[in-house]
Amino acid sequence: MLRSMYSGISGMKNFQTKLDVLGNNIANVNTYGYKKGRTTFQDLVSQQVAGATAPGANRGGVNAKQVGLGSQIGTIDTVQTAGSIQSTGRPLDLAISGDGYFVVNDGSTNYYTRAGNFYLDSSGNLVTGDGLYVQKTGGGNINIPSTSKSYSIGANGKVSIIDANGNITPNTPTIELAKFANNEGLQKAGGNLFTQSVNSGNPLLGASGANGTGTFVSSALEMSNVDLSEEFTDMIVAQRGFQANTRIITTSDEILQELVNLKR
Repeated sequence: MLRSMYSGISGMKNFQTKLDVLGNNIANVNTYGYKKGRTTFQDLVSQQVAGATAPGANRGGVNAKQVGLGSQIGTIDTVQTAGSIQSTGRPLDLAISGDGYFVVNDGSTNYYTRAGNFYLDSSGNLVTGDGLYVQKTGGGNINIPSTSKSYSIGANGKVSIIDANGNITPNTPTIELAKFANNEGLQKAGGNLFTQSVNSGNPLLGASGANGTGTFVSSALEMSNVDLSEEFTDMIVAQRGFQANTRIITTSDEILQELVNLKR
């Protein structure tokens, strides 16, 4: 069989994966805090037809002769660049300007997110849309009593609570941020959440500004970092790449057909 046919098959499979990643990016173009994916390729393996020779007294050196056998997926990256910040006017919406992740907890496990659309439950706890508790510095949930007159969240993440008498409640909590040595090593867990992996490093926890983390932007949300023009351009490139690889298989098939017809 022709090696070109298998090269074409490997290219088709890779471009299918690239289209899967692009489709997921486009589907999440309006997902708060979403970080887009990116697919890169690398050559699979090269078969050596003849090795290289060193130069001699009467003849120069000769380069190796190799035939490539297709391509493979190199990486599927999570691009952790910041998205644009959109003002919402809602006091429980928070965006992070700079590095860092909100820390949320389901009672046993910490998760990390850039989506800051938070809510209050019936007990006054600050939670995500799925009910995960937003964590404060030092650990624990953030609670805003129902008897409070008002509250606000500053750029440093400090939650200022005004009690029924109009006084600022002492020892108010501060929203915790996490930073990792390798942000792109985090694993997506769905629901706008990331989990720690063996290659992300351990989280460095602290208040805003600690460990190089950013500041909070109150009444705003970070949008997805997906650029539709870039995604559609990459989609066209992937489509043409897939189409070109199908042509390789078609051409290889025609050559095989000619070989079979030689017996006639």
